[in-house]
Amino acid sequence: MQKEFDLIIIGGGQSALACGYFLRRTGLDYLIVDDKQACGGSWPQTWESLTLFSPSQFSSLPGFLMPASAGEYPSRDEAIAYLCAYEQRYDLPIRRDVRVTSVSREEDVFVIQTISGEQLKAKAVISATGTWQKPFIPEVPGREAFKGVQMHSAEYKNSTVFEGKKVLIVGEGNTGAQLLAEVSKVAQTLWSTHEQPEFLPDDVDGRVLFDLATAKYEAEKQGKPFHASQYHLGNIVMTPAVKEARSRDVYQSKGLVSKIEESAITWENGDREEVDAILWCTGFGFATDHLSELVPADARGRISTENTGCKDVPGLWLVGYGGWTGFASATLIGVGRSARQTVKDIVEYLKDLKSSQENNR
Repeated sequence: MQKEFDLIIIGGGQSALACGYFLRRTGLDYLIVDDKQACGGSWPQTWESLTLFSPSQFSSLPGFLMPASAGEYPSRDEAIAYLCAYEQRYDLPIRRDVRVTSVSREEDVFVIQTISGEQLKAKAVISATGTWQKPFIPEVPGREAFKGVQMHSAEYKNSTVFEGKKVLIVGEGNTGAQLLAEVSKVAQTLWSTHEQPEFLPDDVDGRVLFDLATAKYEAEKQGKPFHASQYHLGNIVMTPAVKEARSRDVYQSKGLVSKIEESAITWENGDREEVDAILWCTGFGFATDHLSELVPADARGRISTENTGCKDVPGLWLVGYGGWTGFASATLIGVGRSARQTVKDIVEYLKDLKSSQENNR
C-alpha cells in the first residue's frame, strides 16, 4: 500500500518552514516537497545585491532569530544562510527536486502528481509556492517586437548585461527603485512608472511599516477606523543604495510607455526614444497553477480563501501569498501568524475527518 501522509506542504521556502515549526509538536506525519535542489526557497533566485528592508531581529521566522547582519540590513546571502540554518535547526522533513504538476482529490485523499511520475498522497495539503515563479509583465503594444535585451526582475542577477546600454526600467515599487539604483551606475537609464513615485523618510524602514500595517490590521479586525499616518505603506523604502542613487538624481520618472517598437519606445506624451534594453520590475502573480484541477483561480492565480483555508476545497490551505492568505504573510516576520493558525486549523480538520470516517464504518 502506498503511504498516505497526514499533510503534504508544496514548496520549501520561508512559508513552509514557518508551518513546519508549528507542526513539530502536533504528532502529524507530514512532508515538505520542494522543487529546488538546495535550501533557501526562492531567495537564491533573486538578484545578488538584494537586501531586506528591516534589521535582522525584525526579519525572523518564529522561534529562531536571524543573526545580526554585517550591514544595516541583511543581504540576500545572509537571508539564504538563515533559512538553511532554520531548516537544519528544526530538522524539518523536506524532499528536494520534487516538482508538483497537479493536485487532485479522490474522496478524502489528495493525490499529488510530480513531474517524475511519482504520486504522493495526503489527507491535507498546504500550498506554499509563493509568487516568484509567476512574473507579471503588462501588455504594452509592440512589446513582442522589441529586439533588444528584455527581462523581468525575476531573471535579473546583476547589472553586467546592461553595461554601456540605454535601459528602460519599468515599475515604481521598491524593486524598480533598487534596480534602477544599481543599473544606473553602468548604463544610461530611463524610468517608467504608472504614478509619480513617493519615497519614505530616510529613517523609516520595514520595521516601522510592519508596525503600521499591524495597527491597520488590528483596527480592521475589530471594526474600528484606522487613521493613516503620514507614511503610505506602498512608498519606496530608503535603503542605503536608494539613498546613494537619489544623490545622483536618477529618480526622474517619465510616466507610462504607450508603445514599444523594435528598438524604441513611445511615451504617453508622444515623445519617442531609442532604447537598448527593458527591465520589467512589474511584480508577480501567484504560483497556483498546480491547483487548477481542484479549484478555479483568477488571472493572477488568486484563489478564494477564508483566512488561509480554501473556501471550495476542504483540506486545502494556502500560506504565504500575501494579504489574501493572511496579514503580511509574504514576509519573514509576518508569515508566522498565518502558519500558526493554519496548523491549528489542520489539526482540527484531521481530527474531525478521522471521527467522520470512523462513524461511517
